[in-house]
This record gives sequence, C-alpha cells and structure tokens, in this order.
Amino acid sequence: MALKINSKYIPAVFHIIVWSLLFTLPHLFIDTRNTKPGFFPSSFFLITNLYNVGLFYLNAFVFYPLFFNKRKWWLFIIIMAAVMMVSYYLKLFLTIQWYPEIILDEWAYRILFFPSLPFLIASTIYRLIFDKIEHDKKQKEIIAEQLSIKLKFLRSQINPHFIFNVLTNLVSLARKKSEQLEPALIKLSDLMRYMLYESDEKKITLSKEIEYLESYVDLQKLRFGEDVRIEVNTEISKEDLQGNIEPMLLIPFVENAFKHGMGVDEPIIQICLAVQNKKLEFDVENKYNDDVNESKDSGSGIGLENVQSRLMLLYPKEHNLVVKKEHNLFHVHLTLQLK
Repeated sequence: MALKINSKYIPAVFHIIVWSLLFTLPHLFIDTRNTKPGFFPSSFFLITNLYNVGLFYLNAFVFYPLFFNKRKWWLFIIIMAAVMMVSYYLKLFLTIQWYPEIILDEWAYRILFFPSLPFLIASTIYRLIFDKIEHDKKQKEIIAEQLSIKLKFLRSQINPHFIFNVLTNLVSLARKKSEQLEPALIKLSDLMRYMLYESDEKKITLSKEIEYLESYVDLQKLRFGEDVRIEVNTEISKEDLQGNIEPMLLIPFVENAFKHGMGVDEPIIQICLAVQNKKLEFDVENKYNDDVNESKDSGSGIGLENVQSRLMLLYPKEHNLVVKKEHNLFHVHLTLQLK
C-alpha cells in the first residue's frame, strides 16, 4: 500500500531530502582514509555544511524578512557581505585550529570562502518563492471568501412576490374550504424548507432540485389555474438523478417565464429537462410581449442576471447559456455538465 504524506509535511520532507543529499555527497566523492597534507577530510565538510544550513535558515527567516524591502535593501546587501566575511574567517579559524595538516593554498581559500555564497543565494530565492506561494494562497482564500459571500447573497434573493401571491391564493382556498388547501400548504412548506435550508448546501442532487421545480410549478398552477397552459417534460434516468448541481439554479429561468409570460393572449410556458451522460439540457420557453413587460417590476424575482453570475462563478467552463427573443417568444437554453 502506497505511503500517503499529509500535504502540510511535504515542505519539511523536501528539506530533509535535500539536506540529506548534501551531507551524503562528501562521503561519496571523498576518501576519508586519505590523510595527505592539503586534503579536506569529510568531517570538515560535515561541520561547514551544518554551519551553511544554519546560515540558510538564518537568512531565510531573519535577515530577509527584516531587511529585504524597499527601505532597507541596501542594509540587506551590507549584512550579506558581512556574513560572507564572518563565515570566511570563522572557517579559516576552524581550519587552522582543527585541521593544521591542510595546506592553505589558493584552492583551499576558495573552499573556505565561496560555499557560503550559494547557500545565501539559495535561501534568498527560497524565501522569494515561499512569500510568493503564501501571497497567492492568501489571495485565493480572499477570492474564495468573496465568492462565498457573493454566492450567499445571490442565493438569498428569493422572490417575495411569489410567496405573497401563493399565500393570497391559500387564503382564498381556506375561505372556500377547498380540498386543495392541505396539499398546497404541504407544497409551500417543502418549497420554503428548500429555500431556507437545503439551498445553503454547496451542491445537491438533481432529484432534489427537480422536486423543488415541480413544487414551484404546482403552486403556480394553483395561483393561475386555467389562465395559463404549462407543459413540463423530463427525460432523466435514475442514475442521472443522483448527479450534483448548484441549488436553486434552474428555478430562476422558470420564475422569469411566469413573470414575463403572463398578461399575453393564451399564455403558455414550456419546460423541458433532459440529462444524458451527466450533460444537462434545460429549455424554458414562454410567450413574450414587450409592451406588457415594460410595466413589470424589474426588481422582483431572482432574475437572469443573478443566475448568469452564479453560472460564471460555479461553472466557468462547464456551461452554455443561450437566451433568445424572436417571434414574441422568449427562449432560454442551458447546457450544463453535472458533477
């Protein structure tokens, strides 16, 4: 079974691997049994590498954060130069005291001076990359939070006029003591439960969205009665009903059809929903009259702009929305890839 490492430990594992390779190299290429004058033993590289590793983290987490900025960049350069000189003389002192057999020729001085430089450069680059990753991470978190707030706001824009009209019709049914009152109340209860609770979920099954859609249409039938002809066709398998979708994504198109499709001669609203291979095809069509709709309340309903914004946020490359107005017909066609 493959070993799984928690993502938060990956940087630490990476550092351990890099430093392990660094400390292993001297033992691979240097004969520790060689004691001829002028030769640097592996113990020397072990000690100096430990020092350089400490220098790496000292620069990455102390010098760079404190001094590498627009005001103190010159001080950072001075500190780096001073660190290089201190490192050189410290290694020179260590060599004279602990390794007197080493001949201090030109090659030896280079070994004493230059190795610290790559560590300082590497730590500066590491810190630049580290800060860039952290900055991008925070930006993504900010964007995600903003999107979450925006989505909550968009979801909260429920049409109060629809609820008011349904309640008015329920009052009428109560006065008539109609047998339709109880099922109507149940449907309204389910509708409001969905709006208040299930709409907060990130994704729901398509079956729940369709149940909400059907309850909505049934209540609209109750509201308008025989004044409007409503046709609903669905072609969805049981497997596709378990696909996930953003809650309250389909209703705005239907709500828009009822909002703008009434007040015309022989109003008709056609709704067609089909799913194949997790690809949803949703069509809503209604009669449309510009003269009548100019008087409509533009602030009522969730509206197409709302749902378009949600589609762009949640399905940026997984949807296609086409809105047409022709021959006094308003037609919306949505193609969506279910999860």
